[in-house]
Amino acid sequence: MEPDTVPASTHPSRRTLLALMGAATCVGVLGSGAAAAAPAAAPGLDDPAKKEIAMKLVSSAENSSLDWKAQYGYIEDIGDGRGYTAGIIGFCSGTGDMLDLVQLYADRKPGNVLAPYLPALRRVDGTDSHDGLDPNFPADWRRAARDTVFQQAQNDERDRVYFNPAVRQGKADGLRALGQFAYYDAIVMHGDGGDATSFSSIRSRALRQARPPAQGGNETTYLNAFLDARVWAMKQEEAHSDTSRVDTAQRVFLRQGNLDLNPPLDWKVYGDSYHIG
Repeated sequence: MEPDTVPASTHPSRRTLLALMGAATCVGVLGSGAAAAAPAAAPGLDDPAKKEIAMKLVSSAENSSLDWKAQYGYIEDIGDGRGYTAGIIGFCSGTGDMLDLVQLYADRKPGNVLAPYLPALRRVDGTDSHDGLDPNFPADWRRAARDTVFQQAQNDERDRVYFNPAVRQGKADGLRALGQFAYYDAIVMHGDGGDATSFSSIRSRALRQARPPAQGGNETTYLNAFLDARVWAMKQEEAHSDTSRVDTAQRVFLRQGNLDLNPPLDWKVYGDSYHIG
């Protein structure tokens, strides 16, 4: 297996741009009367190796790096109206998921360095305000990120809020690993609220154009419709208007027919090239 490579350039990530998802079981009968084995279904995105690929793909778009584990301590305000964006999946002080994460950390490790910020995080939820967070919150976040308890809390909240719902819906729609990843990446960026650009709204928009495999549709046709809807949603907000994480990444895999998201994988985000061998 070839080692993962990262781009030589330091092109800004989406965040610093201001910018920031069945095999047929046909059993034949042999002449001896023994049944032939049914082909094994390809692993879903929750397979450990596939999940690692998913984390790297998202990190290439979110942080211009395949080293997603280096992002536990990431924190900055990218000017997108969501306050501080931080951690491995872009938890935001203005959207509630950062509050949930810090609360989980406090539940698991009372008295930790971030626990005193819980009242301020409750106050700023739904705004881009730093009130009660500045000037020390970023430094304390980076300090907490060295704690394995906080790292595990980030992993668990990522899975609970983003990864597991995406994979669950993808499987229900009959999608393989690539489609499950398309769902995951969409939830990471857009969340799953009730607005027109949320994941559920993107999926509903796609369903008006094509049927997923679980409803008898063609998987490639449906995924093209979903990615079309995703691009539309991205273009509704300036901070998300660079659509290369779809155009030169997910679309590339789809055109190649790589519905199982099997390596080697080569893609680009913001013009930077990435490879997983």
